[in-house]
Amino acid sequence: PDKTRNWQFVSRVDGYVQKLDVTAPGELVDKNAPLLSIYSPDLLTSEREFVELLRMRDQAKSKDARETPQRLIESAKRRLQLWNVTGEQIAELEKKRKASDTLTLLSPFRGVVQSVPVEQGKNVKTGDLLVEVADLSVVWLWAEFYENELSMLQVGQKLAITAKSYPGQNFDGTISLIDPFLDATKRTAKVRIDIPNPDFKLRPGMYVNAELEMDMGAALTVPVSAVMPTGTRSIVFVDKGEGKLEPRIVQLGTKYGDIYEVQSGLQENERVVASANFLIDAESKVQGALRGFDEEPTPQESVTPGTKP
Repeated sequence: PDKTRNWQFVSRVDGYVQKLDVTAPGELVDKNAPLLSIYSPDLLTSEREFVELLRMRDQAKSKDARETPQRLIESAKRRLQLWNVTGEQIAELEKKRKASDTLTLLSPFRGVVQSVPVEQGKNVKTGDLLVEVADLSVVWLWAEFYENELSMLQVGQKLAITAKSYPGQNFDGTISLIDPFLDATKRTAKVRIDIPNPDFKLRPGMYVNAELEMDMGAALTVPVSAVMPTGTRSIVFVDKGEGKLEPRIVQLGTKYGDIYEVQSGLQENERVVASANFLIDAESKVQGALRGFDEEPTPQESVTPGTKP
């Protein structure tokens, strides 16, 4: 999930869990829905002080006399806010002038409960984790792209996201971050894609596919599996018919997924062997087939594959 939409409630006061309104991970909660209530004598003391300051301000007979209580009121408000008392709850306290020894924590958004590590009646200390809520209306997808594909990506680019759990349905994704650091082993960079998820269909940990559509223009391509690298050259085997194959040096361009762009060495509609890693009886046959590339141009000899495909 989006870490900016994940909220951990940590106890800001010592007290007891008086009531649990959510009890298990996975529960859906609406915005401002109660999560749990904490009994705290310290909270009661602070709210009483706040109410008393309000009374002092209201009874002051001059503007100057009201300034000091007003400054103390603002300070008391900030202290209550640090204890997870919301602005709405403070406004209600200011209106009713009735202090409470119970603090009710409210969900800051519509979301899903991730964890509830406390129990009803449990003593809690300042700093204890009480409940964790995640807003899944937007989720993050981390995808890996090879370094030669990064030039095709940019922040703000749109992608189509699909999941096996929802066949035939596409989710809209937008690239929001391209990691500037490469994985030294895989030669890939992580890309973060933001996906609107208003119905909470996509879940953290789910596998999905990301499809990026780009107009690359017209070009000849061959499958990656059709190319046999020989160190300094790339070879494909052209099907000449009647079981004969012609080795051909090709100049490769950009790799797109499982295909290569062919810049030279092939003509449109020529057929190539889809897997260049076929077995030949002896390495000498491969060398013999390729020897002509190192000599003066002569008519090409065709080679045939071994008995094992």
